[in-house]
Amino acid sequence: MLRVPTTLPDDVEQLVHDTIGCCIEVHRQLGPGLPERAYAKAIGLELIATGISFEREKRYEVEYRGELLCSVDLDFIVADRVVLEVKAVQALAAIHHAQVLNYMRIARVRAGLLINFNVAVLKEGIRRKVL
Repeated sequence: MLRVPTTLPDDVEQLVHDTIGCCIEVHRQLGPGLPERAYAKAIGLELIATGISFEREKRYEVEYRGELLCSVDLDFIVADRVVLEVKAVQALAAIHHAQVLNYMRIARVRAGLLINFNVAVLKEGIRRKVL
């Protein structure tokens, strides 16, 4: 797998790599065309099988000037270090990228993955984000 140089610590780089590996395995087994929830459930099973800790649909509160605005549920927070957002859409849009970056800031992590499973080859649907 091609590694893009970043300023992330080696352990986070490895976690990102391993998480992508889990997503590739899920896509290899299921292929494109299913709803996001099916991929999310399968990713959870694959992360468990590989021994990677995660929380699914972890809720974070969003505040502005000390006031609670709302809460958001992240698809996955992997080992408290990586945001993983799962999509099954025809094409990723700018709003999807902005959403992941926002979730990374809310969760206070530097690494994020935006994965679109509705592609023929998953490599085409993987977007890495680093703050």
